[in-house]
Amino acid sequence: MVSAFVDAPGMNNIEAKAGRKEWIGLAVLVLPCLLISMDMSVLLFALPFLSADLAPSATQQLWIMDMYGFVLAGMLVTMGALGDRIGRRKLLMFGAAAFGLASVCAAYSSSAEMLILTRAVLGLAGATLMPSTLALVRNMFHDAGQRKTAVAVWTGGMTGGVTVGPIVGGFLLDHFWWGSVFLINLPAMVLLLILGPMLLPEYRDPKPGRFDLLSAGLSLATVLPIIYGIKQLAVDGFAVLPVVAIVAGLAMAIAFVRRQQTLPDPLIDLRLFRYRTFSAAVSVNMVTSFALLGFSLYTMQYLQVVQGMSPFTASLWSLSVMPAIMAAMAAAGIAAKTVRPAYIIGTGLLISAAGLTVMTQAHVHQSLIVVMVGAGLLAAGMLVATTLTADMILTAAPPERAGSASAVSETGSELGGALGFALLGSVGTAVYHHQMAGVAPAGISPQAQQAAQDTLGSASSVAAQLPRQAGAVLLDTAREAFTQGMNLTGLTGAIVLLVTAVAATVYLRQIPVTAPAPATAPAGEEATGDTARTVTA
Repeated sequence: MVSAFVDAPGMNNIEAKAGRKEWIGLAVLVLPCLLISMDMSVLLFALPFLSADLAPSATQQLWIMDMYGFVLAGMLVTMGALGDRIGRRKLLMFGAAAFGLASVCAAYSSSAEMLILTRAVLGLAGATLMPSTLALVRNMFHDAGQRKTAVAVWTGGMTGGVTVGPIVGGFLLDHFWWGSVFLINLPAMVLLLILGPMLLPEYRDPKPGRFDLLSAGLSLATVLPIIYGIKQLAVDGFAVLPVVAIVAGLAMAIAFVRRQQTLPDPLIDLRLFRYRTFSAAVSVNMVTSFALLGFSLYTMQYLQVVQGMSPFTASLWSLSVMPAIMAAMAAAGIAAKTVRPAYIIGTGLLISAAGLTVMTQAHVHQSLIVVMVGAGLLAAGMLVATTLTADMILTAAPPERAGSASAVSETGSELGGALGFALLGSVGTAVYHHQMAGVAPAGISPQAQQAAQDTLGSASSVAAQLPRQAGAVLLDTAREAFTQGMNLTGLTGAIVLLVTAVAATVYLRQIPVTAPAPATAPAGEEATGDTARTVTA
C-alpha cells in the first residue's frame, strides 16, 4: 500500500496560485488582526467612564491600560511555537473563542480586579491570534506576488485597527456604556469560529519535538519586565524598580538564549538570526514601531490639547492620512515587480523620515496641513517598508516554523514600540520640562505649578482653574513648550529612520525582485485538512 499527497499547496504544486477560497479566507484572517490592534487603543476613550463606574485606584488604572499589551508581548513567542506544533488553525480557533469570552467578561466587569484579569486573558488570546494569522498567510499564498499582496492586506488590517479604534470607541461611548467597546469583538470572533474551519487550511510541523515549558516561562520572564520597566521609566522618570525590572528581564533573556542553544527542539530557532534577510527585516520592524508608536503620542496630544479638538474629532482628522497611505501602497506594489525589495524598503523609510522632518515645522498657531502631511508621510512610508519585511520574515523561515518567526517579528515590534514610547517620549518631555521651568502665573499654587510643569494635559487642567488671563498665559506657554518638544522628537526620529534606511538598503540589496520558488516541498512541511488529498493504491 502506497500513500502520497497530491495537489497540496506548498508541496508538489507549490507554485499554484491561490483561488477565491484563499482570498475569502484572508478576509477572515484580517478580522482578528483588526480587533487586536483596535483593543490597544479603544480603551483610551473609555477610561474616564469605567473609572467613574469601577473606581479603580491609580495603580489599578495603569494595570487596566497596560495588562493587555504586557501579556500580549510576553506570550507571542510561546504561542507562535505552540501553533507550529499543535496546528495554526486549531490555535486560532481556541484563541478566537477565548478572545470572545474574555471580551464579554470585560464588558460586564463588576470590579477593577475583574477587569484587570480579563484584560490579561484578552492579551493571552491575542497572542494566539497574531502569529497564527500571519503564519497561515504564508501557508495559503505560495505565489510570491500573491503573498506580497496578502501580507499587505494583513498589515493594513493591523494598522487600520489602531486608526479605527479611537473612532469606533468614540462613537460607541457617545451612545452606549463603556462595556460596548469590548462587545464589538464578539460578532467578529463568532464569524471567525464559523468560517475559519471552512476556509482556512490546517498546518503544523510534523516533527515538532517536545514543547519546553521552561522556555515558555523564560520567554514571558524576559519580555514582560523589560517592557514594564521601559514604560514606567517613560511615564514616571528614573526609579529603582523599573531599572531592576529591565535588568532582571535582560538576565532572563540571557538564560532563554542559552537554553535555546542547548535544546534539540528550541522554542525559537536562533539559527534564523544568522540569515541576513531575517535579522535585518526584524530590525527594520523594530525601528518602524519605534518611530511610529513613539511619535503617535505627540500627534494625538497635538490635535486634542494644542488644537483643542475633542477625542472623536481628533480621531476623524487622523483619517486624513489614508490617501497618502493608499497611494504609497499602490506605488510600492507596482515597483515590487521590477525593483529589488531593499530599495523599496529604504525608500519607505526615507519617506517616513521626511514625514518626521515635516513635523519639525509644526507650530502652535497654524493650519493642520503641516501635521497631517507629516503624519501621512510617516504612516505611508512605514507601511511600504513593513509590508515587504513581513513577507521576508515569512519566506526566510522554514514553513513549519512560520508561526515562531512571525511571533519573533511581532515581539520585536512590541519592544520597538515600547522603546519609542520611552526614548522619544523622554526627548519631548525633557524639552517640555526645560521650557516650563520657572513658569508661575499669578495665583497658581506650588502644587499646581508642579503639575503644570509635568505634562501638557496637567497644564491644561490647571489653566482651567486659574483666572482667565493667567490660565490663557499658562496654556499658551505649555502648548508652545509641547510643540517645541514635538519638533525635536521629530528630528530625532528622522535621524534614526535615515540611518536605518541606509543600513537596510545595504544589508538587503542582494535579495532579488522575486525569489525563485523551490521545486519541491521544504523538508518537514505537513499538509492537513483542506490542503491535501490522500491517494491510496
